[in-house]
Amino acid sequence: MKLNKIEPQFIKNSNPRIGLIALATDFMIEKDFINVIKDKEIDFFVNRIECYNPLTKENLIKMSEKVTEVTNNILPNEDIDCIVYGCTSGTIAAGFESIEKKVKAAKPNAKLTTPSSATLKALKRLSIKKIAIFTPYSKILNDDVVNFFTSNGFEVTSNSYLDIKADYDIGKVEQEFLYNSLSQIELNEADALFVSCTALPVLNIIDRLEKKLNIPVLSSNQALIWDSLESIGKNKAVIGFGKLFNKN
Repeated sequence: MKLNKIEPQFIKNSNPRIGLIALATDFMIEKDFINVIKDKEIDFFVNRIECYNPLTKENLIKMSEKVTEVTNNILPNEDIDCIVYGCTSGTIAAGFESIEKKVKAAKPNAKLTTPSSATLKALKRLSIKKIAIFTPYSKILNDDVVNFFTSNGFEVTSNSYLDIKADYDIGKVEQEFLYNSLSQIELNEADALFVSCTALPVLNIIDRLEKKLNIPVLSSNQALIWDSLESIGKNKAVIGFGKLFNKN
């Protein structure tokens, strides 16, 4: 037998890389990302983080303690351009700086986006000051979300919530029920509607809602995807997911 060693040729340039940290019980976030980026030259990697139910501030902070480990296991020893922490209430509970420190411990060169920080950027990009807020959370977590936006200088004109206590139940909310419920929210003084939580099936009804409500509609996943694409320079030619993507 003749033995022949062939020298491999490696790619010289790689696509931008997005690494998503998804909650172990989130049904929606991967689907939403793939729905938007599937035709783009982007490499997308996902790792899941253990989620503790019921959803409480204490359990959300406890979950965040594993961020460094989970981040490190997204292509270990390889660079990631943008790390996405996929939990709105979790980022508000633990704080952006805490999440960023844990991410940077594993991927020091990666940019970080979270639902709450991405939504703040999106609201500023759209020059919005007054918002209506809808959440699926318990009253306590719902109030934390409202307080987060008011403390960042936004006026919350109305607030509705579902009082769901477990993340895996949030992902089971029926989409048409959600559309009908959001269509009836009090919006007289609001410049935009924000729908919180990465597990809710909102992304695919944003266009319909904007046409019906006549104001911009933002969601956690929409803002996350928008900010992720912004950070890697790929936020172009995205249609069908709301007015936010038209504000490049």
